[in-house]
Amino acid sequence: KENFSVNICKLHMVTWNVATADPPDDVASLLHLNSPKTPDLYVIGLQEVYSGPVRFVSDMIFDDPWSQLFISALAPLNYVKLSSIRMQGLLLLFFSKLEHVPFIRDIQATYTRTGIFGYWGNKGGVSVRLSFYGHMLCFLNCHLAAHMKYANERVDEFEHIMDTQTFDCKKAPRIFDHRLVFWFGDLNFRIQDHGMHFVRSCINNQTYNLLWSHDQLIMLKKKEQLLQEFEEGPLDFQPTYKFDLNSDTYDSSGKKRKPAWTDRILWRVRPKSQSSDEQDENDVKERNQLKEEEEYPLKVRQDLYTSKMEYSISDHKPVISIFTLELTKMHQTPLVSLHAEGDWSADIDSIVLYNPLQPFQSSTWDWIGLYKVGFSSVSDYITYTWVKDDEVAFNDKVMQVFMSKEEIPVRGGECVLCYYSSNLQCIVGISEPFKVQESKVAVAEGLFPERINELDRIARSEEF
Repeated sequence: KENFSVNICKLHMVTWNVATADPPDDVASLLHLNSPKTPDLYVIGLQEVYSGPVRFVSDMIFDDPWSQLFISALAPLNYVKLSSIRMQGLLLLFFSKLEHVPFIRDIQATYTRTGIFGYWGNKGGVSVRLSFYGHMLCFLNCHLAAHMKYANERVDEFEHIMDTQTFDCKKAPRIFDHRLVFWFGDLNFRIQDHGMHFVRSCINNQTYNLLWSHDQLIMLKKKEQLLQEFEEGPLDFQPTYKFDLNSDTYDSSGKKRKPAWTDRILWRVRPKSQSSDEQDENDVKERNQLKEEEEYPLKVRQDLYTSKMEYSISDHKPVISIFTLELTKMHQTPLVSLHAEGDWSADIDSIVLYNPLQPFQSSTWDWIGLYKVGFSSVSDYITYTWVKDDEVAFNDKVMQVFMSKEEIPVRGGECVLCYYSSNLQCIVGISEPFKVQESKVAVAEGLFPERINELDRIARSEEF
């Protein structure tokens, strides 16, 4: 049996309605990239990402410009994009520090359209769920119905998403089965009753608390059971909607929309199971949940909840939140150990040694990938090789597979090996970083790409 320990994990969350704008040049401030404390996980939810016909079709094959921006900012800092999902303008990205990757399993993503007002796929929710050191987490990014008068419809849409989204996971087939759920996005709740003058003066005086009692979400929480299960930090920042573009000025158009906290981040820790005497299937499940909650506690603390006023490409300001998750790890050992045997270069076929450290359902579709240190996602491998067999049995046998020299980079560089489980749909083991040597043959023969390009240029110039 594993020796369990408490893990402190930092989670950095972003929600931003980007109003079909192209990405900004810099997201360092949004992601706190210059902060001495780096988060373990990043979860980024965007709404109204541009999805015109041409752009949307191309984005289905390649990462869209917003995903590319976040990947290019985070991959060099050793964050890996483990999941993403896009539904029209809704985008959800999940990044993890490399060290946690083998312990993030059962990753699934899904979406729900809520076209109550006839806008096909324009509103709804996208979610990513996963097991983090054995704890079931779910992240739900929503864009709900607009306008002041549709507060109840927003709640109906949210309840519809919560009721209908399902996952292929016995422990947590629905969103509210998860130990911890984050609900965030452009939820579109407005400030009711107060006139424009009062709202503006509260913002100018930073007396935001005078507006809270008329915020529709806070009002609805008093009567809606589902909303009561979600917690939210105090709205100690100015409302994030609606701004004139490229400014910090609230809507000065003819419509003069009243400012509102449309962009929110809430969370729900699964309520403690109530034990009963009945011996039905639900009761067994609840008793198991209660036992798990006692053995493997999970605590959530919100450290920051604020807007980032310096970003002005949209009529919404982004909202960020930083959480501390304190949890007892259910897993401390990766499922597979692997390492690069001997010297590696493009001059010889190379050997990978691996062995399962715990029982798991391996498959002949499992593979081992060679990645550059600083790789951006599971698909960002240099090359891969299939594993040897589908031995399900857990044993101490060390197995070896070869990687062809043809696929190994001639330039060399710092690399890692990752074992990808087809059944679990995730990486379950990562080697220590190792150096692939520069190819001696390529050096001797002048076969580096820039040298070849130079030779091509010389050859072409001699032809004319």
